[in-house]
Amino acid sequence: MDLNAFVGIVRGDRFVSDEPSWDRVRRSFAYLSEVAHKQVVYGINTGFGPMAQHAVSAADHQALQYNLVRSHASGTGTDLPEEAVKAMMLVRAITFLHGRSGVSEPVVRQLIAFLDHGICPRVPSLGGVGASGDLTQQAHLCLGLIGEGRGTHHGRSDSMSSILERCGLKPVHLQLRDGLAMLNGTAAMTGIGLLNVQRAHTLINHAIGLSALITEALGTWTDHLGEPLNGAKRHKGQQEAARRMREALAGAQSVRDRMEHLSSNGSGTFNHMVQEHYSIRCVPQVVGPILDRVNQCERTLLDELHSIDDNPLIDPDNGIHHGGNFHGDQVSLEMDTLRLALVKLCMLAERQLNFLLNDKVNQRFTPFLNLEAPGLTLGMQGMQFTATSTTAECQALSTSLYVHSISNNNDNQDIVSMGTNAALATARVIGHAQRVQSILAIAAAQAVDIAVLPDRLSPAGKAMHSLIRSAAAPIRSTSDPAAAIDAVHDALYVATRPSAK
Repeated sequence: MDLNAFVGIVRGDRFVSDEPSWDRVRRSFAYLSEVAHKQVVYGINTGFGPMAQHAVSAADHQALQYNLVRSHASGTGTDLPEEAVKAMMLVRAITFLHGRSGVSEPVVRQLIAFLDHGICPRVPSLGGVGASGDLTQQAHLCLGLIGEGRGTHHGRSDSMSSILERCGLKPVHLQLRDGLAMLNGTAAMTGIGLLNVQRAHTLINHAIGLSALITEALGTWTDHLGEPLNGAKRHKGQQEAARRMREALAGAQSVRDRMEHLSSNGSGTFNHMVQEHYSIRCVPQVVGPILDRVNQCERTLLDELHSIDDNPLIDPDNGIHHGGNFHGDQVSLEMDTLRLALVKLCMLAERQLNFLLNDKVNQRFTPFLNLEAPGLTLGMQGMQFTATSTTAECQALSTSLYVHSISNNNDNQDIVSMGTNAALATARVIGHAQRVQSILAIAAAQAVDIAVLPDRLSPAGKAMHSLIRSAAAPIRSTSDPAAAIDAVHDALYVATRPSAK
């Protein structure tokens, strides 16, 4: 399953599983049922964590699973959005269908039924440390499977018992290691992380599209985007970013070729800027490494999606193996580096915005892209404060979570990943970057209008300008800037995002 297919299912496409997968699930569970009474298997006939030294009798095996789920459903804070919860359920279902978890078939069926019916258990955002899996968040997920706690059904909040009854479903009965299987693993950080990667791709697409639109509004030279220059650097991301910028500018009438005559005004200075500021001229060099980072992050998270992250690993062909595949360091490190890259992307948007608003710097437009009487009216001056403030918070959020391991669980979990914290912090940065890009989009469209360029734009430029203008009119003294930002945000990141087919 690739990223687009994963996001499509989260957003409503049907998840289809094949019969060999169900055969693997049944075989793994049957194998575990056979050997669990013959040998010590963590989490079935033992306690959990530091209490694993305590044996648990066969009569208490089922109670052990329920006790685990209820004790660890201790999260707090803002609830995860429905998309994140659906992503968690999908990650867990995909893992279980590999047949290495020893989980019972009804648990997997319940996960898929929840996806089909649009059911989301309530999952608080705070509580996971990202080793032994996303225990807290996934405990709340499991709580919903057994019909306890609260959740939503197509966005409507209710008790899980009422939701199950309304959908004709019954609470699942936990067997053997079903509770532990649901709590083990990296479903929260991986699911949220994959959604982050998809949104990061959209941010990059708009960074390139808006940079191209700004280039047209400025009427700049374009050799900084050429293949000779960018091909001299061996970084794929830079070369790709430059190529996509060139494609976006195909057919543009305002940009200039460096080979054109560049005359001075007779006083020893040139009429036009010989080279633009870095936020305009160095877009391939800035966006390129971010694109490389997003692509690497996508590969790592897809590897995690298709991995077995359980402990113990139940392999009917090779036995039961105790270890630490639930540890989320791979995802946590990727989320930290992705977040750092996206903070830089947000900074690029803020600097481009500043360039467009500062007439002393751009030497082309009115102060703050004012369409009326400067002084009496303020143009986009107020909107810049929001972009600056939001970018500053992104910079603060760039601090690593991966290295903030704190020993817990009576020092059993003495080094942890904080992967879900890292994924959630990255999601927050993405949301902030979207808002800053939305303000930049309003400014880029306003610059085009001031330059009287709409009819001379490239096809890609016309499409971007039209999209922005369909959401918000030019900013004037009577405008509602907050509403304009929200409307452009929705046009760029909600109405145009990939959705279910």
